[in-house]
Amino acid sequence: MTPAELSRTVVRAVRSAVDEGVLAVAVPDDVKVERPRPGGGGDYASAVALKLAASSGLAPRAVAEALRGRLTGAPGVARVDITGPGFLNFTLDAGPAAHDELVRRVLALGPRYGHGDSLSGQHTSFAPVDEPRALAVTSVVVELLRSQGATAEITPYGSERLHVLPDPEIAHLAGPHAARWAYLRAAAHDRPAPAAELLAQRDSNPYFRVRYAYTRTRALTRNAHALGFTGAPGETGDPDQAAPLHRLLADHPDVLLRAARLAAPDRVARQLEGIADAVLDFQHTVLPLGDEKPLAAHRARLALAEAAGAVLAGGLSLFGIDAPEFL
Repeated sequence: MTPAELSRTVVRAVRSAVDEGVLAVAVPDDVKVERPRPGGGGDYASAVALKLAASSGLAPRAVAEALRGRLTGAPGVARVDITGPGFLNFTLDAGPAAHDELVRRVLALGPRYGHGDSLSGQHTSFAPVDEPRALAVTSVVVELLRSQGATAEITPYGSERLHVLPDPEIAHLAGPHAARWAYLRAAAHDRPAPAAELLAQRDSNPYFRVRYAYTRTRALTRNAHALGFTGAPGETGDPDQAAPLHRLLADHPDVLLRAARLAAPDRVARQLEGIADAVLDFQHTVLPLGDEKPLAAHRARLALAEAAGAVLAGGLSLFGIDAPEFL
């Protein structure tokens, strides 16, 4: 279950409580779920009960109890706990079957994994901008909004995809795609990385690291084919090694949705960096070693690596940056 799916599950629980007369509140369009803060438990947490308490006339824990009864046993939810003044903490069904389904879904959707219709019906128009960084960020925000079903444009360009002019100095030294990354990776209050950092082909350069991780996933596929096997979702043989990638892939749709809502492409950049780091840590487990024969676990690990590569390619595509086969 992805965070976006969990959010919709909680909304349905609120609607059910309202329909049954247990809660007298306006049903929210969506509910924020996030990783638990220090001291919390489970896989995700939500403060929805605290937000609904005032309008319901009930204590937050009473609202949380009403929702917990409607969330326990929901598909993909293994356990619901109430902590503190009324936080809902969710433990998801993260068994092998859930992981298999996640990888299958990513591979089926490819680079469009994480796209959805949560913002369907929303229309946003941005005024034209000339400053290179502002234009780069705005153009990608348009792409993010469209990826979530919204209608978005920068007037007067309409529905055409924008060709952003990068900073001449960065583009001259590091290339136009590196310039785009520098603009988009930096949060609104931060300065873009200098060209010298973007040129460095080392782990400290996130632009290099993300693209290099994608090339590694492609190399794993080529090498596996040479050994006579292909990827197939299944048990990887070591859940702890695969856990970081499973978690990041599950989070990806919610990252895209929140980046679109907050007009914050830097959130996507940080997500891609996290996936890249997980791929580079995981890659050494994918192929058989020495005279070892390819096993079902190798096929499952390859499928997971290929799913991560698809997500990296999709994120870079939203940024207007190529995902190279070789680097």
